[in-house]
Amino acid sequence: MRASSLIWLLILLTFSTSEGDVFEWPQFRGPERDNVSRETGLLKQWPSNGPRLLWTAEGIGEGYSTVAVAKGFIYTTGNINKDTVITALDIDGGVKWTARNGPAYKRDKPGTRSTPTIDDDRLYHENADGDIVCLEAGTGRKIWSVNILERFDGRNITWALAESLLIDGDNVICTPGGEKVGVAALNKKTGQTVWTCEGTNDKPGYSSPIVFEYKGLRQIAVLMAKSFAGVNADTGKLLWSVKHVTPFDENINTPIYHDGCVFICSRTSGSRLFRLNVDGDRASVEEVWNSKLLESQHGGIILFDGYLYGASRTPSLGPWMCLDFATGKQMYAEPGIGPGSLTYADGMIYALNQRSTMALVRAAPNAFNIISRFSIPKGGRGPTWAHPVVCNGRLYIRHGNLLYCYDVKANRTGR
Repeated sequence: MRASSLIWLLILLTFSTSEGDVFEWPQFRGPERDNVSRETGLLKQWPSNGPRLLWTAEGIGEGYSTVAVAKGFIYTTGNINKDTVITALDIDGGVKWTARNGPAYKRDKPGTRSTPTIDDDRLYHENADGDIVCLEAGTGRKIWSVNILERFDGRNITWALAESLLIDGDNVICTPGGEKVGVAALNKKTGQTVWTCEGTNDKPGYSSPIVFEYKGLRQIAVLMAKSFAGVNADTGKLLWSVKHVTPFDENINTPIYHDGCVFICSRTSGSRLFRLNVDGDRASVEEVWNSKLLESQHGGIILFDGYLYGASRTPSLGPWMCLDFATGKQMYAEPGIGPGSLTYADGMIYALNQRSTMALVRAAPNAFNIISRFSIPKGGRGPTWAHPVVCNGRLYIRHGNLLYCYDVKANRTGR
């Protein structure tokens, strides 16, 4: 057994013993990249001052990336001095290791964007300038690195690359957005090019790709700067593409796949649902509905029990909304807590606004029913844009250089 594998085993055994069932959140938006946790046994109401704060990690660097949680480690990224730094924390918030991935992004809205992706005992991360690094997740040792803008003649964008990398089997999926190569697959063990997708003729968006299978055809769906495209996951062939233009090319939210349909949402351009048509190795899409009501900028959308939930940028219409997934019908539009991001776990929406207020909301299509709310401690800089994460009975909230960890497990031993 390799030393690194032994380290992972010891960490996992320790974590399992202390926490019971182990859940993981190994990438942006969780295991299925849908921002829906399968975890249960969580608090349905919080004390007036919020759930118990377990610890605060300081010095993770400035950024808007959220956390990945795997095998007892918590991973995130931040600007530290002149570097983009990946930090691995233990379950008590202590720093286990740090690793550099290129220079810090310090232009407009400085800070890191991409959340690390964990696959087996490897970590994958892309910085704002297209540097992809593969590290040993237990130690931070570098295995390989490549710059996708250089390799594929890619193009950076106004507020820099922000995608969180997708692992599909043996491949790392990325979006260089070059005039020739729009999407690419790299071998996750070596970094070598497996396939490239030509014909998108679009720059990258700020969104992260997803993978799904429908009628035997595996597809990568990616929201680019001015378009929404589907790519054959095995060959890289462009299957379909539709225009989706937003001001300043702000296509940021991750697409959602469900039951033969794909959903996207952007500021101003609103929400769109497409039905997939598959014939062998060919595919196309047709629009089912298009709504300007829900126009989330970057807070993300969740789909639960047939309904879409998210925060719109239009104050007069909410901004918190629920739409019927199949029809686009608006179920409610309420002020809520103001624009923000969200995640879902155990029947509840965890909603974080941009001014550091965290709310626990019942996930139901009849109303934005706030059960509890609290404000995170002062100290972080900038808006709270990093999406909240719930994993193993813990709520993680990142604000600038700080990461807060709260206990939201019901009936935890020793509470």
